[in-house]
Amino acid sequence: MMKILATWVLVALVILSLPSFIPGIEIGSTSFGTALLVALFFGILNAVVRPIILLIAFPITIVTLGLFSFVVNAGLFWWVGSFMEGFHVDGFVPALLGSLVVSVTTFISDKLLSNN
Repeated sequence: MMKILATWVLVALVILSLPSFIPGIEIGSTSFGTALLVALFFGILNAVVRPIILLIAFPITIVTLGLFSFVVNAGLFWWVGSFMEGFHVDGFVPALLGSLVVSVTTFISDKLLSNN
């Protein structure tokens, strides 16, 4: 449980810092609470919706050698920006860059916090 909470807070901190180095991503009033909610919803979408989309788009994913999964991840990040108040993503490129940073952060935190 502590691993999940630590990863959630770390991802929220990264999301809070994204507007500093990725133009096109905005967090209104730089609220940590907003960043926590964005991290929560993005995590839920990645856990629930992303596998369904990747299953439906499996042929495209195979043809693109897995690169289409980056497009799906960016689309979900952009979608979170469309319905979260206080968080806005201006287009596909900022969504792609933001989702890549969040994914790498999640991967690294999972490796650092793992019990193995």
